[in-house]
Amino acid sequence: MASILLVEDEALIRMMVADMLADLGHNIAAEANDVASAMKHANDSAFDMALLDVSLGSCSVEPVAQALAKRNVPFAFASGYGSDGVPEAYRQRPMLRKPFRIDQLERCIAELLGKA
Repeated sequence: MASILLVEDEALIRMMVADMLADLGHNIAAEANDVASAMKHANDSAFDMALLDVSLGSCSVEPVAQALAKRNVPFAFASGYGSDGVPEAYRQRPMLRKPFRIDQLERCIAELLGKA
């Protein structure tokens, strides 16, 4: 299965998504709750794909998306606000609307990894 970078600033949501990913057989390569730690992982860690919360506190996840795009790492966004906060340059990327179900997450991962 896939190794995943999980970027989410809300601890309970991050734990819930991590559990869903584990239930689907994936492993968490790294977790981040802010832009600085997400950037470190986006630039330095090895993983197959990433799931990015659109807003990390008052900061946009856009720099992380840029770093991942530069490395050609597939990623999707997660947001409770729909596509409104998704950076314009990345609106074509998959997006999960929070709260999402495990089957929606599974389909998103399959799409990102070309297995849909």
